[in-house]
Amino acid sequence: MRILGIDPGLQTTGFGLIDVQGHALSYVASGTIRTTQLALGDLPGRLKVLFDGISEVAARYQPDVATVEIVFVNVNPQSTLLLGQARGAAITALVASGLPVAEYTALQMKKAVVGHGRAAKSQVQEMVRRLLHLPGLPGTDAADALGMAITHAHAGAAMARLGESATLQRRQHAMFKGGRSY
Repeated sequence: MRILGIDPGLQTTGFGLIDVQGHALSYVASGTIRTTQLALGDLPGRLKVLFDGISEVAARYQPDVATVEIVFVNVNPQSTLLLGQARGAAITALVASGLPVAEYTALQMKKAVVGHGRAAKSQVQEMVRRLLHLPGLPGTDAADALGMAITHAHAGAAMARLGESATLQRRQHAMFKGGRSY
């Protein structure tokens, strides 16, 4: 399975792709999509750059699933709104590319990758480097995006097992409901 992780940002959005086979993780690609060439006030233009960039990454690398960081309210409400719009552009690009989208918080990602939710950016970078056997540290935005993909590789497998269990329980319930068997 190929997973695309996204770390949304209005100026810089990180992306990272990994392949998962069983418990083995392997690095595919990572980078950033930057909107800094546009004027700060050109929100529609920046959102279009993000949408187009993520659409291009999805088309080039053909992931099976995507994951995006959930954004919480910052101290500055205006910054939160802008970041939310960048996140919306990212999710829209992923859905328009036909991808299912999972969402995790930064806390969940840090716990999955580093082992505790208060990890520093540098700790996330180092653990991503180690887990994916990279020759050097990825940039912070790319490391967070790769961390999101790694989180889904771990959590997604557990969630799939839970889903299979729930489906089995529903089938068993349906088989014995009303004394009928199928």
